Amino acid sequence: MAKDFEGPCPVARALNRIGDAWSMLILRDAGMGIARFDQFRASLGIAPNILARRLKALTEAGLLERRRYSTRPPRDEYVLTDAGRDFLPVLLTIGAWGHRHHGQGGTTRAIDTETGRTLEPIVVDRETGRPIQSFRITMVPPGESGGGNAGAAGED
Repeated sequence: MAKDFEGPCPVARALNRIGDAWSMLILRDAGMGIARFDQFRASLGIAPNILARRLKALTEAGLLERRRYSTRPPRDEYVLTDAGRDFLPVLLTIGAWGHRHHGQGGTTRAIDTETGRTLEPIVVDRETGRPIQSFRITMVPPGESGGGNAGAAGED
């Protein structure tokens, strides 16, 4: 992926590595256990050349790891790295937003496989447990103090 966004904004840096919708859907599928090229193709209906480029870019970005599962013929699978697993809650939160605001006609939902309960992910501040949307937020450049904990989500 092009390294267009390398400034101080963590959102821009993350989007630079995640890429586009196809990449997020590949990560979603990897989180559900899909690992092989043909499985991704069948699940997503994506053209092979686009899939190959996205898998390569996600591997280079450190979100997927390529592992050889067959030597004859040579075949690889793609598994989530720690960074890729850390992105799964972001995808679930995007999905919850999509269900809430664009769910007409029905959408899939994430469930806890142990309890069968539908998950309703939200993003909260680690320190307070408050939903992020309850804060007034300012982005503080590196090296500057923003009051409170510099760089942390907090009220002004």
